[in-house]
This record gives sequence, structure tokens and C-alpha cells, in this order.
Amino acid sequence: MTAYILRRIAQSVIVMLAVGLVAFSLFRFVGDPVATMMGQEASQADRAELRDRLGLNDPVFIQFASYMARAATGDFGISYRLQQPVLELIVSRLPATLELALISGFLAFVLGITLGVYTALNRTGWWSGFIMTTSLIGVSLPTFLIGVLLIWVFAVELQWLPSFGRGETVDVGFWRTGLLTPSGRASILLPAITLGLYQMTLIMRLVRAEMLEVLRNDYIKFARARGLTDRTVHFGHALKNTMVPVITITGLQLGSIIAFAIITETVFQWPGVGALFINSVQFVDIPVMAAYLMLIALVFVVINLIVDLLYYAVDPRLRVERSHATH
Repeated sequence: MTAYILRRIAQSVIVMLAVGLVAFSLFRFVGDPVATMMGQEASQADRAELRDRLGLNDPVFIQFASYMARAATGDFGISYRLQQPVLELIVSRLPATLELALISGFLAFVLGITLGVYTALNRTGWWSGFIMTTSLIGVSLPTFLIGVLLIWVFAVELQWLPSFGRGETVDVGFWRTGLLTPSGRASILLPAITLGLYQMTLIMRLVRAEMLEVLRNDYIKFARARGLTDRTVHFGHALKNTMVPVITITGLQLGSIIAFAIITETVFQWPGVGALFINSVQFVDIPVMAAYLMLIALVFVVINLIVDLLYYAVDPRLRVERSHATH
């Protein structure tokens, strides 16, 4: 187990170094940081002094090593556009994105498993056919179109929910949250549904397919022959074995929710990290773009590592294979 963990951590470090190289390349191939920071009216002497102070005259590998060392401590430089430390900008926006991602992931996970189990156990029912047909919307329609449709129905026509913004927020220590206020809870519903609909559909279809496959196995037939109740067979045996691949997909989808919240945050004017990234692209704010790239890569790496460890813990076949491989 220890060797497996160390190997996965080493692979994660390699991935982060590769992503760091891509982020570092943005500074060299997308615009001139000196011209961006000083403007066109600066003298050549001032430009040369700034290039030397920023270390731009050093060899490339030294610049890259310096950038990764600073990034490891959370120092991503100063935003060209806002003239503030990039880390402070991201930290101030991160609670909004994380709350949106967690609520979306929770809804997708709970509804996806519930509907997947229901449609698997009642696959010939009218409701199951309706759910499976309706779920095609979550797969077929793009996220921004789903968001616009939800705004039109629930914000414009019915006027039940707000169409933009985060609502009223309160500070809980260092965390600014909207989940403790009525307007904040109302504001997060539409973007959370929009962001989690695709993931919910994916999880539901995966659970249904895996559940149907598991129910055809011999040990399920043996459990029924022993006189076990349907509840015990379905939830004590079938669902437990269904969850092994679901854990992997769900973990990766949580990373996707955080990464692809950009579109949802733009549609609903949600003040998160994704909206910050969109603004940085418009103004070619390289430090923010590079930091966002590193942040998303770190999220995927950490989630992927956790999923692999959970998969290793849940599926005993992996432990058996590892033990045979070492002997």
C-alpha cells in the first residue's frame, strides 16, 4: 500500500511539473510582461531594469525553476490588470466556486445514484422510460443553453429565483458564504442545477448500466436462492458492487465541475474563479491565467489521487493483484 501511494504521488508531481511548464510558457509566448506592466511610454533603461529585477535575463531553466519554487509557496506574481497579488484574487473568489461545485456535485451524486438505481430496478416502468428519455437533455444540450432556458423559465416567466449574482453573503471566519442567507441559497440553485445536470445524467446512466450488469451475476442469483429479501439483494449486494466504478467517475466529475464552471459562472454572473479567468483572458492577464491553470491541474491531480486510493481500498481485487505481483 505504501509503495502504491508513493508511486501515485510521484506521478502526480510529474504531472504538476508538466502543467507548470505550460503555465510558465504563457509568460514567454503570450505578450511581453515588461510592456504590459510598464506601458509603451517607459524608457529602455526602465525596461532593462525591470527585466533584470524580474529575472527575465536569466537562462530559461533557471526562470522555470524559480517560477515553480514560487508557485509551490503560493506566489503567482501580481495581476497585470488589477495590480494585486494573484493568490489574494483567487482566494477571494474561491469560496464562490467551491460552494457552487460542491452543491452541484452533491445534487449530481445523490440524484444520479437514486435515479440510476430506480431505473435499473424498474426498467420496464413508465417512469423509468420517461426519466431515461428526459435525461438525454442533460447530455445533448450545451451548458450555456441549459442555463439560459432555466433563467427564462424560473427567473423571467415564473420569477421564482434570481437570474444572476450570488445574493447576500456573510463572513464565517475567513470564508465568505451565501449558503446562510435566503437570497444566497436561492441564487445558487439555478447555476448548481445547470452545472450538475450533465454529471447527474452521466452518473445515473453509469449506475443503471452497472446495476443491470451486477444483477445478472451468479452470486445475485445465489443470494436470491438463499431467500434473502429484495432489499438486501439490491442494496446490500448489488449496489455495493456497483459503486466501485461509480467512485472513479464521480471523483473525476467533481474535478470537471470545478474546471468547467467557467461557462456557468459567465451565464449567471457568478463571482467565482472561472469569471476571474474569463476576465484575465480578455485583458491578457498572464499571471492570473497561469495560476488558474495550475490550480485546476492541482484539483484534478488531488482528486485523481484520492479516487485511486479509494478504488484501491474498495476493490479487493487490486490488493490481491498487487500482492501476487510482489511475490
